[in-house]
Amino acid sequence: MTAAVWNWSEIIPALPEVFLAVSAMVLLVLGACQKNGGLKLIGTLSVAALAVAMVLTLKADWTPVTVFSGQFLSDGFSSYMKILVLGGLIATIMLSMRYLVQENMGRFEYPVLILLAGVGMMIMLSANSFLSLYVGLELQSLSLYVLAAIRRDDAKSSEAGLKYFVLGALASGMLLFGISLVYGYVGAVGFDAVADTLAAATAEGTVAPGAIIGMVFILVAIAFKVSAVPFHMWTPDVYEGAPTSVTALFAIVPKVAAIGLLMRLLFDPFVSLMPDWQQVVWFLSAASMAWGGFAGIVQGNIKRLFAYSSIGNIGFALVGIVAGTADGVAASILYMTIYMIMTAGTFGIIMMMRRNGVAVERITDLAGLSKTHPACAYAMTALMFSMSGIPPLAGFFGKLVVFQALIASGFYVLAVLGLVSSVVAAYYYLRIIKVMFFDEAEAPLDRESAPMRTLVLTLSIIFIAGFVLVPETLMHTSQEAAAVLLPAND
Repeated sequence: MTAAVWNWSEIIPALPEVFLAVSAMVLLVLGACQKNGGLKLIGTLSVAALAVAMVLTLKADWTPVTVFSGQFLSDGFSSYMKILVLGGLIATIMLSMRYLVQENMGRFEYPVLILLAGVGMMIMLSANSFLSLYVGLELQSLSLYVLAAIRRDDAKSSEAGLKYFVLGALASGMLLFGISLVYGYVGAVGFDAVADTLAAATAEGTVAPGAIIGMVFILVAIAFKVSAVPFHMWTPDVYEGAPTSVTALFAIVPKVAAIGLLMRLLFDPFVSLMPDWQQVVWFLSAASMAWGGFAGIVQGNIKRLFAYSSIGNIGFALVGIVAGTADGVAASILYMTIYMIMTAGTFGIIMMMRRNGVAVERITDLAGLSKTHPACAYAMTALMFSMSGIPPLAGFFGKLVVFQALIASGFYVLAVLGLVSSVVAAYYYLRIIKVMFFDEAEAPLDRESAPMRTLVLTLSIIFIAGFVLVPETLMHTSQEAAAVLLPAND
């Protein structure tokens, strides 16, 4: 037998993923050895591991390279999206640590599961084959299923985990069926082989209907992961039933990874089928923006409200993909960056607020916040204005660039639908401001000292308020990441 040769050139492009996976295993063993649960220690070390993985990603060579027999691709696009994911995971753990103790959920498995979900997300973003795509997607999903139901003695949390698991299994089946159809037509699962075969067939006008149907099934599965209408049905119930710290995780990070994966799929293996998938994504975008705006109006629970807000925001992110240009992809990347930071700040405030030791969950619980905690009220106001798309805050620029890309591609009807949906959604954002400043509270809210949450909130406010001063920097970075998928427009 020939001894296996350790090839470092295969490992180095995937070093952040390898480091994070090894860290998760080590922390799992370390946590099991702790007598008192070890949440604080494991949580701190998890943040440190994510920070090291981010540094490794920043220091890596962003030149496109494929390893592991073409299964794994490292390039500028995947690296930029990984930095967003890692930053979001760090923010999530920082927001969660005190909440877990307050809710008697202080188990060390929580941050370890977040690390494993992060490994899955990073593999998704670097997938260059349907096999690696599926492995990354399922590693992320299995970790999130457990997190949704981690409060085992709470019926709502168990229900949320069960709903997410059942519908997630359905989406996984659709994904596998779609992959099998594409494989049956192409005879390969690598993105490069799929792209070449479909491009040749498109040029000859001989694309098999089975390949297009397979692509649609794959899109449906990814649409479930990003909560795009009509595959959003799990989102409000899971957001409401899961612990608030897990809801923050769902809102901040997985959608960024899923949107990155969707862009990789559409502009790499399926780019030659753009006229076909544009119709599907056009519908997903329009329906998500409309339903996220109108359905959110009647919500009384804060977490359900932000579930519909996330559905609407995904619709706006899909707008840039519909455009089908490098500018559109750059706009979607920028929009998801802004959305992630706004959402982290919003959940930072929500998780600070408690009444008689109980976490607030209804919009009316924020009544009178401007009198009892004015700093939090004004910070929340800035975040709500930004989410509404009111200038000069960052949220305005996010919507501006996606609509500019859409109009440049001639999709005027979708642009009008998006503008109308944005105006409708502004109602429930402004309603939160009205409740904080003009409604009387039945009892004052408690606000305990939480340095980590305050840090996340402060950074979020600085970003959304200061974005107008240096918008070109982040826009340019997004354009460079997008240029990896599509050449820049002339």
